[in-house]
Amino acid sequence: MTLAVIQMISQADIQANLAVARRLLEQAAETGARLAVLPENFAAMGRTDLPAIGRAEAEGIGPILPWLKRTARDLRLWIVAGTLPLPPDGQPRSKVRASSLLVDDQGQRVARYDKLHLFDAEVSDARGRYRESDDYAAGERLVVVDTPVGRLGMTVCYDLRFAELYSALRLAGAELISAPSAFTSVTGQAHWEMLIRTRAIETQCYMLAAAQGGEHPGGRLTHGHSSIVDHWGRVLSTHTSGEAALVADRDPAGQADTRQRMPVLDHRRFTAPCMVSDTLEQI
Repeated sequence: MTLAVIQMISQADIQANLAVARRLLEQAAETGARLAVLPENFAAMGRTDLPAIGRAEAEGIGPILPWLKRTARDLRLWIVAGTLPLPPDGQPRSKVRASSLLVDDQGQRVARYDKLHLFDAEVSDARGRYRESDDYAAGERLVVVDTPVGRLGMTVCYDLRFAELYSALRLAGAELISAPSAFTSVTGQAHWEMLIRTRAIETQCYMLAAAQGGEHPGGRLTHGHSSIVDHWGRVLSTHTSGEAALVADRDPAGQADTRQRMPVLDHRRFTAPCMVSDTLEQI
């Protein structure tokens, strides 16, 4: 049950980014990985034409989705495709969402998660102000899906700050959680490792935290430090900055034993009444 996360420094050139992603995914597949997670905005960073990119993909004339399906099929690899801008299914003219797709090793789309929490914040870096809601609409549903390496809950980046989402994923049976990200250098230094390890500990899930790690168009700096964290909060693999393909093995027996010996789910006194029944998509 080998897991992989991919770290990139994506730029504005989609084809160049896809070439880098393919090379890193090949490295992961060569180590025996069954599932790999690409970072947020893996196909493009710093673009201002997100609606056009998303519309082209939805209409079947963009380069990203065909590349994704072909790569998964060629490498016999399940891929969490970080995020890419996509309008809601069947609504090509609607505002795009930051969509994380899961594609199986036959190149078939298995699941889609649209980022629930949009990063509208002020950060003390060169950019200063981030307004994801200017470009994206927020998602509406939780997603938990079966894969060959365990039951996967899907999240993205800023979601990491909202513990109730991760509690809901655990309640829905998640055993591992993907978190493709592009944390800023400032917020990453302060909170990144703390957040991903905390989410692993409180859910007793593996965290697959694939990050951007370098300088992007407009002088934007991302933190990197992609990591695979186990159900006990141990960092099994990490990489500071630059490109990387990280791998680690999931120990399902050890995870089950930890959950049995420390049954935190059974001890929970408060639950988010919200999302599990009304907004969960189980696949």
